[in-house]
Amino acid sequence: MIRVVVAEDQGMVLGALATLLGLEPDIEVVGRAPDGLAAWALVQRAKPQVLLSDIEMPGLTGLELAARIQAERLPVQVLIVTTFGRPGYLRRALDAGVRGYLLKDQPSEELAAAVRRVAAGQRVVAPELAEAAWGAPDPLSERERAVLRLAEAGRSNKEIAEVLGLSHGTVRNYLHEAASKLGAENRVESARIARANGWL
Repeated sequence: MIRVVVAEDQGMVLGALATLLGLEPDIEVVGRAPDGLAAWALVQRAKPQVLLSDIEMPGLTGLELAARIQAERLPVQVLIVTTFGRPGYLRRALDAGVRGYLLKDQPSEELAAAVRRVAAGQRVVAPELAEAAWGAPDPLSERERAVLRLAEAGRSNKEIAEVLGLSHGTVRNYLHEAASKLGAENRVESARIARANGWL
């Protein structure tokens, strides 16, 4: 049996994914998580072979979960199932050690097949994204990304500095660098460009 944990913050989608996989004779859903922190706890406790995860979730994103699993060298393969079909997300996912990346609008029968392939150590990528993934590289550093996310959420430089433990001037420098790399006029445009490319 392939042991799977499903992480998804939309309740109906979480239930649907778990139910679909539960119908397969060789797949056992050993846990459901409504956010990234719950998923991390479940992965450590339930010891699944595969974590099927959305990208954007409260607590930890699917990409942050994948990076933690990779850093801790846990024997868990990560399969992302998301609405975000942007090449930037896929590149970041691959860099975080993700083995599979599917879009939610793909046929449901592809899900179980992807879980089996990922559990076997193979890579599964939505065909329409595979070629585009090797396009423009992500220009942002992790710190620039963190600062831009908070700026996008409407936080002031002072608030960003407090949240990230940085000086006000350092935050201003990160925002300036990000805008420069993205060819943006200001923080709002920087966040919009980064979000549109899947870099945020």
